Amino acid sequence: MNKAMYRAQILLEPEQHTALADAAQREHRSISDLVREIVGEWLAFQDSDAQRQRELGALDELTKLRLRIQEQHGVYHKDLIEEVRLERDANNDRVWRGEI
Repeated sequence: MNKAMYRAQILLEPEQHTALADAAQREHRSISDLVREIVGEWLAFQDSDAQRQRELGALDELTKLRLRIQEQHGVYHKDLIEEVRLERDANNDRVWRGEI
C-alpha cells in the first residue's frame, strides 16, 4: 500500500456483514477493499450529483436571462425559415423571368 490509510471502525448489521463477506470472498478481496471501493463510488456519485445541481442552477439562470430578454425585445412568432424559403423562391422566380 503506497497511500496512507486511516483505520475506521464501523458497525454493520449481521446481514450486511454476511453479504460483504460473501462478495469479498467471491471476488478474492478483503472486506476493507470492497468497502473502500463502495465508499469511493458513493463519493464520486456525490461529486457528480453536486456538479449536476450546479449545471441545473446554471440552466435556470440562463432561462431567467432568456425570459428577461424576451420581455425586453419581444419574441418573433412567425416561421422565419419558411419566410426565408419563400423569399428565396420568389428571387429564383424573378431570376428565371429575367427580372434580376
